[in-house]
Amino acid sequence: MNKKLFPLALGGLGIGTTEFVIMGLLPDVAGSLGITIPVAGYLISAYALGVVIGAPLLVGMSSRFPPKKILIGLMILFTLFNGLSALSPGFYTLFLARFFSGLPHGAFFGVGTIVASRLAKEGKQAQAISMMFAGLTVANLAMVPLVTYIGHHLNWRYAFGVVAAIGAFTILFLQLWLPALPSQKTTSLKEDLQFLMTKKSWLIIAITAIGFGGLFAWFSYIAPLMTNVAGFSKNSMSAIMVLAGGGMVLGNLTGGYMADHMRPAKASAILLLLMVMALMIVFFFSGNQVTALILTFICGALSMSIGTPVNIMMIRSAKKSEMMAAAVMQAAFNIANSIGAFLGGIPLKQGYDYNYPSLVGAGLSFIGLGLCIIFIMRYQPVRVTPSKIKRAAVEPVIIPEGCEAGC
Repeated sequence: MNKKLFPLALGGLGIGTTEFVIMGLLPDVAGSLGITIPVAGYLISAYALGVVIGAPLLVGMSSRFPPKKILIGLMILFTLFNGLSALSPGFYTLFLARFFSGLPHGAFFGVGTIVASRLAKEGKQAQAISMMFAGLTVANLAMVPLVTYIGHHLNWRYAFGVVAAIGAFTILFLQLWLPALPSQKTTSLKEDLQFLMTKKSWLIIAITAIGFGGLFAWFSYIAPLMTNVAGFSKNSMSAIMVLAGGGMVLGNLTGGYMADHMRPAKASAILLLLMVMALMIVFFFSGNQVTALILTFICGALSMSIGTPVNIMMIRSAKKSEMMAAAVMQAAFNIANSIGAFLGGIPLKQGYDYNYPSLVGAGLSFIGLGLCIIFIMRYQPVRVTPSKIKRAAVEPVIIPEGCEAGC
C-alpha cells in the first residue's frame, strides 16, 4: 500500500470498527445500563442518523479548507466522541455520543475519496479509493471480532476506548504521511448541492440505497440465519463473521480493479446481478452448512465490491462537487442499511424463517439492477469507436435497382 494512503485506511479501520462493533455488544450495553436490547438497538440508529446528517453538513462547512486539515479535524471529532462513548454514564449520554461520533463518518470518506483519487496514478484512481476502503474491510475481518471479544469479556466501554485509540493514531499518521494538498474549492455550498437537482444523481443514489440494501437484508440477520437455518452453534459465529470479513477484503480489491478496467456502471450492473443470484441461492440452500459457509464468503465479497464502482459513478456525475457527492454516497449506504434491515425483518414478523430476509434482499438487488440498466441506457450509450467509423466509411453503399435517382 502507498504510504500516503495508509492514514486513510487507518481511519476507515476505526470508522468500520465503531459502526459494527455495537451490534455484537448490545446485550452487554443493555445489561450495564439497565435497558432492554431493543432500546439499546437505538444506539445503532443514532450512529446512522449522524452519518446521514453529518456527511453533507460537515463537507459543506469545511470544503474550502485544505483536505489534510479537514481530515484531521474530522478525526479529532471522531476520537473525542468515541472516547465520550466509553465514559458515558447512561443511555441518553451514550445515545448523543453515538450520534456525534457518526457525524464525521461520511465526510471522512467523502474527503478521503477525493484525496485518494488525487494521489493515484492515472488510470488507478479506483484502486486507490479501494485501498482507503480496505480499512473498512479489515475492520470486519479482524477488528470487530477482536474488539467485540474484548468488550464482551472485560467491559463494553473498552471497545470504544480501542476505537478512540485508533482515531488518535489516525490523527498522528495524517499529520506525518498525508501530503498537504491544496484546496480545489471554487464553488459555493449552493453550487455544491446543484448535482442533487439532476435525475442522474438521484438515480445513482437509488441504485445504492435499494440495490445495496439487498445485502443488508441478508447481513442484518446473518446470525440467526446461520444458527437457526444452517444449524451452526452460537460459538461459531465469530469464525463465520471472520469468513464474511475475508470475503469483504477480496471484494473490495475486486471492485476497485473492475472500476479501473471497465465502465463503473457496467461493473455495478454485473455485481448487482451476482448479488441477486447469490441471495437467491442463500434462500434455497442455506440449510446445508458447507453451502452456507461458501455463500457467506461470496456475499461478503459482493457486499464490498460494489462500493468503489458506484462511488466512481457519482463522482464522475458531479463535476466540481466531487467531495460533496462522495459524502452523500456514504449517506446513501447508511440508508441502504436501514432499508435492508427494516424490509428484511418484515417476513420474520409474519412468522417466516430466517432465510426469507435474503429473498427480500434478492428483490431489492434486482430493483437496483434494473435502475442500473436504466442508468446505462440513458446516460452511457454505446460508444462509436474510430475503427467502427473507418469500417463504415470504406464499406460500399449498395443502391437498390431503380433507385439511382433517389428513392
